[in-house]
Amino acid sequence: MMLKTLLLWTAVGVASAAHAAPNLARHADLDLATARQLADATLKHCTGALSVLDRGGNVLVAMRPEDVGLHNLLASQRKAWTALSSKTPTRLFAERARSNPEASNLNTIAELLLLGGGVPLFAEGELVGAMGVAGAGGAEQDEACALKAVQQIGLTIQR
Repeated sequence: MMLKTLLLWTAVGVASAAHAAPNLARHADLDLATARQLADATLKHCTGALSVLDRGGNVLVAMRPEDVGLHNLLASQRKAWTALSSKTPTRLFAERARSNPEASNLNTIAELLLLGGGVPLFAEGELVGAMGVAGAGGAEQDEACALKAVQQIGLTIQR
């Protein structure tokens, strides 16, 4: 009788532990190896500072060639953060903000940088991170450099 009770309580405990665990969504993660590939690909296409963030906004890679101004490293990180938080390339986001009077004070948010050169990174339709480039010759050149690197690695900038 005692063995049956023990087995019953063990079964109840296992069943309730399995039932109590939530079924959480699994997400793809941008890893350091891929971030380094993005950095290498970027530097093949231009000379600019770059930052690669994971989907949580954490810096995986940040690089600034010695002949690029110091401020560009922070600018690249802010462009990447802006692209990540908006899930939109920063040049497009900036254009939309300029054309919408209700968005005029977006530039008061310290982390946002409304300049081209930041792109979100998607893998199989899922946001995995973002990249920002700054100091490659202007917003258009920064964005073009980022786009070439993203395409070379096989990621996309939209779902």
